[in-house]
Amino acid sequence: MNTILVAGYKSFDVGVFSNKDPRLTIIKKAIERDLRRLFEEGVKWLVFSGNLGFEAWVLEVAFALKKDYDFQMATIFLFENVGENWNESNQELLARFKQVDFVKYAYPHYSNPGQLKEYNQFLIDNADGAYVFYDPENETNLKYLYKIIKINISFNIFIWDIIKAADLIFIRAFINYFIFAKARIPLC
Repeated sequence: MNTILVAGYKSFDVGVFSNKDPRLTIIKKAIERDLRRLFEEGVKWLVFSGNLGFEAWVLEVAFALKKDYDFQMATIFLFENVGENWNESNQELLARFKQVDFVKYAYPHYSNPGQLKEYNQFLIDNADGAYVFYDPENETNLKYLYKIIKINISFNIFIWDIIKAADLIFIRAFINYFIFAKARIPLC
């Protein structure tokens, strides 16, 4: 695999509303473990769509791993005006997505509902695999991309990893029990 598409839940989809959320430490460690494995298997490109949440967490970890591995990153935004109404904190994340090796926009602006399907197909057609954080039992708009990925998997074209929502439940329980038990501070 040479090129990996990164896609996953937005932060609010998994109940993470702050960069100080203690669960992010564990999530980012899991991401780091997975990225190291992918880079050691020869991955040379990570492709992002610029979504907040999982993609931003992977981006942050990937930037930190640049010193250890030779790889490049690309962000292919759906529209040129993405994030124009975002708050200052999210604007900073958007700027980070624009600091990668390659940045392009699929469309100047929204003009028809078929654009998302074409965009998703373009992303899949130009990747060798996907690093996906999605559970089909907890649907979001990511379901459209997930369905295309799943079709490609059935034809043995796509190799992918998935962090399931169940893993986050385990992570939450782990943090609650082992880290916060002494202080008796519940996370949820």
